[in-house]
Amino acid sequence: MKWKDLVCLLALLVVFLTAGRAEAADVQLDGETISTSVDIVANTAYVPLREFLDGVGGWELSWNGSSRTATATGPHFTLSFPIGRTMLLDGTPYSVSVSYLKNGVTYVPLRSLAQLCGLSVQWQGSRLPILLSATYPAYSEEDLYWLSRIISAESQGEPFLGQLAVGTVVLNRVASSSFPNTITGVIFDENGGTQFEPVSNGAIYWEPTASSIRAARLCLEGVRVAGNSLFFYAPALSAGTWINANRPYHMTIGNHRFFL
Repeated sequence: MKWKDLVCLLALLVVFLTAGRAEAADVQLDGETISTSVDIVANTAYVPLREFLDGVGGWELSWNGSSRTATATGPHFTLSFPIGRTMLLDGTPYSVSVSYLKNGVTYVPLRSLAQLCGLSVQWQGSRLPILLSATYPAYSEEDLYWLSRIISAESQGEPFLGQLAVGTVVLNRVASSSFPNTITGVIFDENGGTQFEPVSNGAIYWEPTASSIRAARLCLEGVRVAGNSLFFYAPALSAGTWINANRPYHMTIGNHRFFL
């Protein structure tokens, strides 16, 4: 076992021993129960992977006993859940919570997985159902046009997860009262200076890649990654002085650092 894997396993054990477990009532998707076996560990909800995917539909699940990894193949990307480590999307690590086995069943972090499936999550309190919803606002072809272009311009060379993260930041800004409430308004926002470098250098007008169009469509249909991040930058291209000094760090995906 590699030392990094050992550290992850030990950290997971410490969390379980110190925080303990509690069970929520169940998980409901649009009013229908899809899981009754939810663990709450250190304020994070974990759900049996197969139960969740069967409830959502459209996924194929496999298990590799040698690597102790569950793999879920969906219509747009593949998710891997190595036991004792964080999940991966198309091979790129994602989520700060790790998967674990309980009575031979793989448990995974509910919120991270749900948001990758385009589902919103509503926590109602201890022992009350966790509500998932597949509803999302309607979007226009103009929204897709501009979101795919900013994702493409900002994410050249980034993994697909990184492209989803850029799209998430734009839509998080649309939803925030601190920014314009439209996609074009956010992209071309000049409050405090031009917000996105591709607007300044003209890359926003380049033809988007096929993967960026796919990422934009998924984000518009509810997929979210990088939590509530509102800012990001690439350390290789920028010092990010203001962001580092003023915004809480959230996570790194590919060559981008994301901040709340």
